[in-house]
Amino acid sequence: GRVPAAMAGFVRELERRAGPALRLEQRAQGGVGSVVWDAALVLAKFLETGACPLARRHVLELGAGTGAVGIMAATLGADVTVTDLEELQELLRVNIENNKHLVTGSLRAKVLKWGEDVTEFQPPPDYILMADCIYYEESLEPLLKTLKDLTGPDTCVLCCYEQRTMGKNPEIERKYFELLQMDFELEKIPLDKHDEEYRSEDIHIMNIHRKQMVGP
Repeated sequence: GRVPAAMAGFVRELERRAGPALRLEQRAQGGVGSVVWDAALVLAKFLETGACPLARRHVLELGAGTGAVGIMAATLGADVTVTDLEELQELLRVNIENNKHLVTGSLRAKVLKWGEDVTEFQPPPDYILMADCIYYEESLEPLLKTLKDLTGPDTCVLCCYEQRTMGKNPEIERKYFELLQMDFELEKIPLDKHDEEYRSEDIHIMNIHRKQMVGP
């Protein structure tokens, strides 16, 4: 159920290399979108390493949840749209408001339901950010459709996920990467390129690009 504002969640601080920490409100209930997952921390801190130039780049975050990753990108100078379902918009707006004084690019939240029309998010962004977006088998096809619809030849997709060994997770993960490889090239970012502190053997960052069409 929805948590009334009076019961607003607990705040997670995320230190930054330069300047004050991000303050991210979370929600104790409300499904998967409402806490800052480890993969989001790892991806946010990876962005800070400067491996991917973000200043003045157009960035779209899918399944943003609390918005941690997209907000970090906006503090690094990117023009960011964080997206998630309708029920997470309020939390995203709160977190944008809480951190807007740290933003050097721009930041807005919008509803994007995977598998639906993405015309309003065109032209293709420079970067698409995803942290822990692979957990339901039903959402694989819509997510892949959205990725195909959103990416141009130069779009860089950064997908960070925690490898889970329980239940159906390994199978869902395998299927996701199998389907992804039909249209995309995947490259794993080595662990030594992750933030020194925010890294873990079982959290992976993939750098994903559209396959280039060859010939006529």
